[in-house]
Amino acid sequence: MTLCSSRYALEEARINLTEEHQRRRLRKLSENVELFEAVALELPRGIYLPEKDAPIILAAIAARCSHLLTGDVRHFGRYFGKKIEGVTIVLSAQYLRNRQA
Repeated sequence: MTLCSSRYALEEARINLTEEHQRRRLRKLSENVELFEAVALELPRGIYLPEKDAPIILAAIAARCSHLLTGDVRHFGRYFGKKIEGVTIVLSAQYLRNRQA
């Protein structure tokens, strides 16, 4: 199993962190992450996400990820448990619970 992300997603996470120790921890955690970028410019048919979220799913598709882990219930919630271009969208906590079972 390989942990993947995109530079875009890491930067979005960094911006949302309020404490320097959180940013340091993110840098440390991201050292072992394989980075991918969105290559497609358009979302798959029938997928509707805000412009700022499109690169997240597009990078996951480009990386051929099995899962996209997110806590963004507002924008990705309608896709939880669904497979988009081979990528299953799940809450991070749900994915971890399923892996432990």
